[in-house]
Amino acid sequence: MNTLTIEETAQTPFICFDRKTGIMEIRGRSIPDNPDEFWLPILSWFESYLLDPSADTTFRINLEYFNITSSKRILFLLYKLNELADSGNGVNVEWFYRDNDEDMYEVGQDYAYMVKVPFTFEAYHEFDLAIA
Repeated sequence: MNTLTIEETAQTPFICFDRKTGIMEIRGRSIPDNPDEFWLPILSWFESYLLDPSADTTFRINLEYFNITSSKRILFLLYKLNELADSGNGVNVEWFYRDNDEDMYEVGQDYAYMVKVPFTFEAYHEFDLAIA
């Protein structure tokens, strides 16, 4: 299984899911015109990953904005992390948000409440290049 990499556009986030390291990154904006066309290959790749996962999986989510259709797909991925945790794998979610973006912080809190895997929250300044 190869690494899944999708370059960022104005409407879709950067995706880098690395099977070898277990690091899954979603970064940018997610407002695709055709959500199924964008998200189905990602969900399919992740389903395959679940068959032979790394010992530890880290989900890094750093989205400045996403719409409701993307929200549903992200939640689906997070629910799948429950399956990994239930089978004894190490799992955690790192939720990044701009320090002045209360809404994005609250969405992360909502997701953390809905799934059983540990979340960490990292605020950053909008111009902090270390996160980008």
